Amino acid sequence: MNINTFKAFRSRNYRLYFSGQSLSLIGTWMQRTAVYWLIYTQTHSAFMLGVAVFATQFPSFLLSPLGGVISDRYNRYRVLLITQVASLVQATLLMALVLFTPYTIWEIFTLSVLLGIINAFDVPVRQSMVNEIIDNKDHLPNAIALNSSMVNLARLVGPALSGIVLEKLGAGICFLINALSFVAVITSLLLMRFPEFIPRPRPKKVMREFKEGWKYLKQTPSIGFIVLLLACVSLLVIPFITLLPVYAKVIFNGDASTFGYLNSFIGLGAVSGTVFLASLKAGVDLKKILFINLLIFGGALVLFSHMTNFPIALCFALLAGFGMMSQTTISNTIIQTNVSAEMRGRVISYYAMAFFGMQPLGGLLIGAVSQYIGSPNTILAEGIAALLIAILFLPFLRKDILKEDDQIKLVELEDSSVDANP
Repeated sequence: MNINTFKAFRSRNYRLYFSGQSLSLIGTWMQRTAVYWLIYTQTHSAFMLGVAVFATQFPSFLLSPLGGVISDRYNRYRVLLITQVASLVQATLLMALVLFTPYTIWEIFTLSVLLGIINAFDVPVRQSMVNEIIDNKDHLPNAIALNSSMVNLARLVGPALSGIVLEKLGAGICFLINALSFVAVITSLLLMRFPEFIPRPRPKKVMREFKEGWKYLKQTPSIGFIVLLLACVSLLVIPFITLLPVYAKVIFNGDASTFGYLNSFIGLGAVSGTVFLASLKAGVDLKKILFINLLIFGGALVLFSHMTNFPIALCFALLAGFGMMSQTTISNTIIQTNVSAEMRGRVISYYAMAFFGMQPLGGLLIGAVSQYIGSPNTILAEGIAALLIAILFLPFLRKDILKEDDQIKLVELEDSSVDANP
């Protein structure tokens, strides 16, 4: 780690954004952990955990393209304020439901769907805004890596706090803390300074702009293949998280705190991965690191799957977190640093569909499969799937790398010919 690890903090707006989001994301992870634990303790069903993931994230899959168009059409700052206020309202309703009513699981699912709808608009605009709040655009990769470290630090702290609060005070207080955490991010947004927004004329219809985003992905394989790889991992591998309550309660004979520790060690590994990425020197081969980290992710899941010793299992969970979030962070970095400015929101919406949208489908699939072959065998299969995906995409990554090397050599030849012929 060196001074360049935090160079994005030289931008005032980014410092405000980072501080507000850090507190809010801790609350978000507390709420997420509490929802999944609440559902599993009441249903004792891995499939219902899959339904919970589906309810929260599938609306993002359906509506993210529209969210991307909104991000490219309108003032992102105002849209983000609206989504944060809406998230505060959702957390408040969830808190009131659990604390003051004889609630049912399906009511929790309904509010989870509401959160998924909000996130469909929140994620594209929040990811796209990072580019606008960085004064020096050379610091953008660093800002993206620090964003991931922020998310993963929250994943480390949030579940651990949630486990304690669940044991002592109950799920309703977790939801209350999350609602209060949105006050921090809304305050940080209100303190930011932006130039006056000048709306650009938008003669095209929304659906046409959406199709343009899809056409752009097809015509830009260096981005399109990364989105496709991320979609495969999100569908078949990342949903291993769905089964963690089963491991906490059944495999390790634990309680809510055990569940919190599992999530926190995954978060610790993810933080380590993103700090590692933030410290990389400019010009490093990100695609090579993407391939290696996917192998680490798959290998860690294979080793974790049938481990019954809790301390050793935590070590493998840490490695899984490192591999998981490193490869998603690299994917985000490659996309954001290569996409054209006018297409950023729409491409980010496809990124959101691949990352957040495929996970609920994977959650349903993993939940259903685990009912037949058990949770350990299911996670073993997910680890093997990660290794196979890495091998399958290696030729495309190598081909892409060779093309880029050839382009660099071509530019060098052109430059030398110019120097030789003034």
